[in-house]
Amino acid sequence: MIRKLVEGFALSGVALAMLAIPVAAAEAENDYPTDARVDYVFGCMAANGQTREAMQRCTCSVDQLAAILSYDKYVQASTVLSMRQGVGARSNEFKSTKVFDDKVADLRRAQAEAEIRCYRG
Repeated sequence: MIRKLVEGFALSGVALAMLAIPVAAAEAENDYPTDARVDYVFGCMAANGQTREAMQRCTCSVDQLAAILSYDKYVQASTVLSMRQGVGARSNEFKSTKVFDDKVADLRRAQAEAEIRCYRG
Protein backbone atom coordinates (compact mmCIF):
# COMPACT_ATOMS: atom_id res chain seq x y z
CA MET A 1 0.00 0.00 0.00
CA ILE A 2 2.79 2.44 0.89
CA ARG A 3 4.63 1.51 -2.29
CA LYS A 4 1.57 2.36 -4.42
CA LEU A 5 1.20 5.65 -2.57
CA VAL A 6 4.87 6.54 -3.15
CA GLU A 7 4.59 5.56 -6.83
CA GLY A 8 1.46 7.69 -7.13
CA PHE A 9 3.26 10.70 -5.65
CA ALA A 10 6.24 10.13 -7.94
CA LEU A 11 4.03 9.98 -11.01
CA SER A 12 2.15 13.06 -9.85
CA GLY A 13 5.44 14.90 -9.46
CA VAL A 14 6.55 13.90 -12.95
CA ALA A 15 3.20 14.99 -14.38
CA LEU A 16 3.40 18.34 -12.62
CA ALA A 17 6.94 18.86 -13.86
CA MET A 18 5.87 18.10 -17.42
CA LEU A 19 3.02 20.60 -17.13
CA ALA A 20 5.40 23.27 -15.86
CA ILE A 21 7.66 23.09 -18.92
CA PRO A 22 5.12 24.62 -21.36
CA VAL A 23 4.16 27.21 -18.75
CA ALA A 24 7.80 28.25 -18.28
CA ALA A 25 8.27 28.49 -22.05
CA ALA A 26 5.08 30.50 -22.42
CA GLU A 27 6.14 32.84 -19.62
CA ALA A 28 9.52 33.37 -21.26
CA GLU A 29 7.79 34.34 -24.52
CA ASN A 30 5.22 36.45 -22.70
CA ASP A 31 7.45 38.58 -20.51
CA TYR A 32 6.62 41.71 -22.52
CA PRO A 33 4.02 43.78 -20.64
CA THR A 34 0.78 44.43 -22.47
CA ASP A 35 1.44 48.17 -22.74
CA ALA A 36 4.83 47.50 -24.38
CA ARG A 37 3.19 45.17 -26.89
CA VAL A 38 0.49 47.74 -27.63
CA ASP A 39 3.07 50.52 -28.08
CA TYR A 40 4.98 48.30 -30.49
CA VAL A 41 1.85 47.50 -32.50
CA PHE A 42 0.80 51.17 -32.65
CA GLY A 43 4.24 52.18 -33.92
CA CYS A 44 4.33 49.31 -36.37
CA MET A 45 0.89 50.17 -37.71
CA ALA A 46 1.84 53.83 -38.06
CA ALA A 47 4.74 52.72 -40.28
CA ASN A 48 2.85 50.02 -42.19
CA GLY A 49 -0.70 51.30 -42.52
CA GLN A 50 -3.76 51.40 -40.34
CA THR A 51 -5.34 48.26 -41.80
CA ARG A 52 -6.46 45.01 -40.26
CA GLU A 53 -3.77 43.19 -42.24
CA ALA A 54 -1.10 45.55 -40.84
CA MET A 55 -2.46 44.97 -37.33
CA GLN A 56 -2.24 41.21 -37.76
CA ARG A 57 1.31 41.40 -39.09
CA CYS A 58 2.36 43.81 -36.35
CA THR A 59 0.95 41.62 -33.59
CA CYS A 60 2.68 38.63 -35.16
CA SER A 61 5.88 40.65 -35.25
CA VAL A 62 5.83 41.57 -31.57
CA ASP A 63 5.00 37.98 -30.64
CA GLN A 64 7.97 36.72 -32.66
CA LEU A 65 10.20 39.42 -31.20
CA ALA A 66 9.18 38.37 -27.69
CA ALA A 67 9.99 34.74 -28.51
CA ILE A 68 13.49 35.71 -29.68
CA LEU A 69 14.55 38.58 -27.41
CA SER A 70 13.88 39.00 -23.69
CA TYR A 71 11.99 42.09 -22.62
CA ASP A 72 15.02 43.40 -20.72
CA LYS A 73 17.17 43.20 -23.86
CA TYR A 74 14.40 44.83 -25.90
CA VAL A 75 14.19 47.74 -23.43
CA GLN A 76 17.97 48.15 -23.37
CA ALA A 77 18.23 48.26 -27.17
CA SER A 78 15.24 50.59 -27.48
CA THR A 79 16.79 52.92 -24.92
CA VAL A 80 20.07 52.97 -26.83
CA LEU A 81 18.25 53.78 -30.07
CA SER A 82 16.34 56.55 -28.33
CA MET A 83 19.49 58.03 -26.80
CA ARG A 84 21.27 57.94 -30.16
CA GLN A 85 18.65 60.32 -31.57
CA GLY A 86 19.83 63.13 -29.33
CA VAL A 87 22.69 65.55 -29.80
CA GLY A 88 25.70 66.29 -27.65
CA ALA A 89 28.30 64.37 -25.69
CA ARG A 90 25.84 62.01 -24.00
CA SER A 91 24.32 61.04 -27.32
CA ASN A 92 27.77 60.46 -28.80
CA GLU A 93 28.57 57.99 -26.02
CA PHE A 94 25.61 55.87 -27.14
CA LYS A 95 26.67 56.16 -30.78
CA SER A 96 30.28 55.08 -30.35
CA THR A 97 30.25 52.26 -27.81
CA LYS A 98 30.56 48.61 -28.95
CA VAL A 99 28.41 47.27 -26.10
CA PHE A 100 25.55 49.46 -27.26
CA ASP A 101 26.13 48.45 -30.89
CA ASP A 102 25.79 44.80 -29.88
CA LYS A 103 22.49 45.45 -28.08
CA VAL A 104 21.05 47.21 -31.12
CA ALA A 105 22.36 44.47 -33.43
CA ASP A 106 20.53 41.84 -31.35
CA LEU A 107 17.30 43.83 -31.67
CA ARG A 108 17.79 44.29 -35.42
CA ARG A 109 18.37 40.55 -35.90
CA ALA A 110 15.23 39.73 -33.91
CA GLN A 111 13.23 42.27 -35.93
CA ALA A 112 14.52 40.80 -39.19
CA GLU A 113 13.52 37.30 -38.09
CA ALA A 114 10.08 38.56 -37.07
CA GLU A 115 9.69 40.26 -40.44
CA ILE A 116 10.57 37.06 -42.28
CA ARG A 117 8.04 35.08 -40.25
CA CYS A 118 5.22 37.64 -40.35
CA TYR A 119 5.52 39.66 -43.54
CA ARG A 120 6.72 37.19 -46.12
CA GLY A 121 4.38 34.35 -45.40
